[in-house]
Amino acid sequence: MAGEQLPTRDLLWSQYSQVFVEMDDLSLARWMAQTLGQFSGQAWRLSHPLMLSYELAAGVAHERQVWLKGMSIIPSGYMAAGCCRAPLLPMFSRDVLDAGLLCKHCNETCVAFDDLPEELKPGIEKWATEYDTAHAIAHWEEDSIKLPPDYEQVLEMAAQTAQGLLAESGAVLAQALLEFYPAVAWEDRDECLDVLPEDIEA
Repeated sequence: MAGEQLPTRDLLWSQYSQVFVEMDDLSLARWMAQTLGQFSGQAWRLSHPLMLSYELAAGVAHERQVWLKGMSIIPSGYMAAGCCRAPLLPMFSRDVLDAGLLCKHCNETCVAFDDLPEELKPGIEKWATEYDTAHAIAHWEEDSIKLPPDYEQVLEMAAQTAQGLLAESGAVLAQALLEFYPAVAWEDRDECLDVLPEDIEA
């Protein structure tokens, strides 16, 4: 409804993105191209301030179809993503088995799991299966699974497992993906298990 207010986070996100909304297409494209150059060769936490800023810019650019207009040269090493034709900046998340790698420009799948390099698939599948097992514990009640008396302790152990696995995704799996992509973003939080970026040592 028109009279409804956006959630507080969405209002803040909208305010934060205003700096990019006010840029003309050429300035926005140049800022993004320069930032992509800074991303090159590294795996970046999703919570990193520069990655968060880029995400805001990417949302504005996607709405305006800035990359389709050819407003700036794609930095060396990047190729156009099949999903939206923006430079391919993939994100590794816990949903990798189902969603593959996600595009940081349009949030669609940019690399399906089946299209990942064959040598990386076994390790990623093992990681994702272990993560799914730990993450599912946070949803036992809504999945109608009877909670054991020591559920809080089980939940805390699941959170610790998730912390270790997220650290592994940044230190090992995302680094391996850098052999095939110029830059990679990786998920470093799990709201369901109350795991925050500061809990992840990677």
